Amino acid sequence: MPRLGIDLGGTKIEGLVLGDDGRELVRRRVPTPRESYDATVRAIAALVAQLAREAGVGDAVPVGIAIPGTISPASGRVKNANSTNLIGHPLDKDLATALGRRVRVANDANCFALSEAVDGAGAGCEVVFGVIIGTGTGGGIVVGGRVLTGPNSVAGEWGHNPLPWPTPEETAGPDCYCGKRGCIETFLSGPGLMADFRRATGRESNPNEIAAAAGAGEGAAMEVIGRYARRMAKALASVINVLDPDVIVLGGGVSNVAALYEAVPKLWGEYVFSDTVTTPLRRNRHGDSSGVRGAAWLWEP
Repeated sequence: MPRLGIDLGGTKIEGLVLGDDGRELVRRRVPTPRESYDATVRAIAALVAQLAREAGVGDAVPVGIAIPGTISPASGRVKNANSTNLIGHPLDKDLATALGRRVRVANDANCFALSEAVDGAGAGCEVVFGVIIGTGTGGGIVVGGRVLTGPNSVAGEWGHNPLPWPTPEETAGPDCYCGKRGCIETFLSGPGLMADFRRATGRESNPNEIAAAAGAGEGAAMEVIGRYARRMAKALASVINVLDPDVIVLGGGVSNVAALYEAVPKLWGEYVFSDTVTTPLRRNRHGDSSGVRGAAWLWEP
């Protein structure tokens, strides 16, 4: 059965249709409407209709949708979304009505993890922990090819735990949008890395520029990347201590910092409660396409 996936982002809505063999049949992107929730629903409906028409798939093909939030099991409405016009709406029900198709909605980090578990960097692994590190810091867990969401729909939300084993300088931590302080996200997100570099140098640089400066031997940048790698090692060690996944896959903009894949596994052994740590840390295979591919894989064949 073909699969149709939609990735709803803050600036773009991406959609694709996968064939029975997982091969991409058609892909399209449109801007995300800014004006209202209803406009977003209409834009998704129009994109799905276009994709179905171009791929020649019928009304029976269901749709998986990745969103920057999740559906509350208590209210049936969107919560924890950084696209704030989604919050408080029954998005899955509204889209099912608008599309005239079966719909499944999942957190975008869960869709990323599922995509990488099915045919990405975690293919063949039983337990995959997928991490998105960009504007925020999220995670998803896939066990046996199925997304683990939990009864509260927060499985994998490691970014809103406190940074473990903090140094005195890290103990209070920066303010987080969730209302707490010192969340892992405030240290490991792209803005968190940039803020650390700004405090150290007084300069503005993005994560790739900071990594390039560190690679070129700039002392301050090397120290910032070193702190970042240790913070990631501590944060992921706490995941290994609880979940012990077969693989950890990084996604999002900060996943392009190549130095992390060597540095972090060298450091996390200090914090993992084991005499050996064989967990591989891998870069994603599908890049920006993982969210929309994972959305399509929400429906089994």
